[in-house]
Amino acid sequence: MGVTVNPTVSRRRLGSELRRLREISGMTTQQVATRLLISQPKISLLENGRRLIKPRDVRDLCGLYGLRDQRRVDHLMQLARESGRQGWWNTYDDIPYGAYIGLEAEAAAIRVYEPLVIPGLLQTRAYARAVIAGTIPHATAEQAATRLQVRMRRQNRLREPGKPLRLWIVLDESALRRVVGSREVMHEQLDHVTRLSAQPRVTLQVLRHDEGAHPGVSGQFSLLEFADAADPTVVYLERFTSDLYLEKRSDVRRYSDMYAHLQARALSPDRSRSFIEEVIEEHAGPEFRPDAR
Repeated sequence: MGVTVNPTVSRRRLGSELRRLREISGMTTQQVATRLLISQPKISLLENGRRLIKPRDVRDLCGLYGLRDQRRVDHLMQLARESGRQGWWNTYDDIPYGAYIGLEAEAAAIRVYEPLVIPGLLQTRAYARAVIAGTIPHATAEQAATRLQVRMRRQNRLREPGKPLRLWIVLDESALRRVVGSREVMHEQLDHVTRLSAQPRVTLQVLRHDEGAHPGVSGQFSLLEFADAADPTVVYLERFTSDLYLEKRSDVRRYSDMYAHLQARALSPDRSRSFIEEVIEEHAGPEFRPDAR
């Protein structure tokens, strides 16, 4: 069995396998916690891929669940070793969304609905700096610089030849019209978005204001899909104090249906590029307009 070197995905895959083994054994999380003299929430965190686990603890759980196949036990213990490694994002202090970056680094496809700002993978440095300053006003200069560096490094994901990312984005018109930083910053940002949207693995659609109420009015969400069938799709909901990760099939299906509705109501990719070019002209000062005297 192959083992991924991404610690976030390894932890998540290991948790899923341990949950499946527990369910096959017929034991509840409380029964497992009682047998191992640990808390029930710890078992839940392990199964959700939110907590590290040592290889010897994996071995004990396999024994408790009656798994006798040593090859499978060894594989799960190896996943535990991999999950304890450091991803590049772990080298930065004060990055609360490291779990998301780990999933993003491994995803084969990401579908994003963004109602307020340009998504991080498409942001220019100037725009990203202004977003960070505006949304985290209490951050120190050092913390803001770290956030900016991480955001720029994440964008390497769009350029990895050995592990290409398929990116779909439905962008609300508000994100195009909100002046972040300055009109010059917006001019540069939207021009950057237009160029990226022409890439073969990037699809961008704009959802116009005149579409009225729609399934995305409740806020931003992303669907992350993986090439390995062992890694189910994750719905990511970004929140100010804590993020949510949904993996239940019913939740994933609901958000997938919502995304399909948003795509159907948004402008086509070609029309979206034309619309963004129109908004660029609105943001541009006289110095950017070709007919300026």
